Amino acid sequence: MTAPLTPPPPPDDRSSYRGGPVPPPVGAHAVGTAPAAPYDHHGEQDGPGMLTELRQAAVAVLAIALSGALLGVLWWKLAPTVPLLGDVVDGRWVVFLKESEGEQAIGIDGTFTLLALAFGAFCAVVAFLLRRRGGVPLVVALGVGGLLGSFLAWRVGVWLGPAEDVIAHAQDVGKGVTFDAPLKLGAKGALLAWSLSALVVHLGLTGLFGPRDPEPDPWPAPYGDKPA
Repeated sequence: MTAPLTPPPPPDDRSSYRGGPVPPPVGAHAVGTAPAAPYDHHGEQDGPGMLTELRQAAVAVLAIALSGALLGVLWWKLAPTVPLLGDVVDGRWVVFLKESEGEQAIGIDGTFTLLALAFGAFCAVVAFLLRRRGGVPLVVALGVGGLLGSFLAWRVGVWLGPAEDVIAHAQDVGKGVTFDAPLKLGAKGALLAWSLSALVVHLGLTGLFGPRDPEPDPWPAPYGDKPA
């Protein structure tokens, strides 16, 4: 009598596979690989990139700062004048205000401040229309450019205004003749008006009209239901 034959073991799928490495199971993720950059629905990266934003911010700073020359010219043209008088006392020239209670000096500072606020708002509107997404570099450019533009406007206005040497000016026009005082910015805090206006207006425009993320559906479909 012969012993029953033992059936051969079932073939091992893993050992009999000869087509190459075994593919990973469904849902497995590669280890050590970085996630892909976010893309929008057109297949392009979201945003222009930090390098592009920095270049745009540098151009914005330069353009805003150079526009301060126009502000200086307007300040020189629109600011009120402070009348002075020259006299000789004990053989020495002295200069004093013709109107001791005049408020022209306050008007000079106010004119500069109002013009700076208007320039700041205009720059913010232009920046928002050109680039609605905003961004930190653009906001910094508005602040820095406004500060540089205000400083340039101040120096241009003083340079275009009357001579700063009032004694020499009094001697040139003669004793008792009225002449204009040099253009002077008494309130140095007005130099911040341009930057503050630009930042506030740009923030308001971004909050009201800037792009927004789509809101999630407050009533998600039940699990297993398919949309019609």
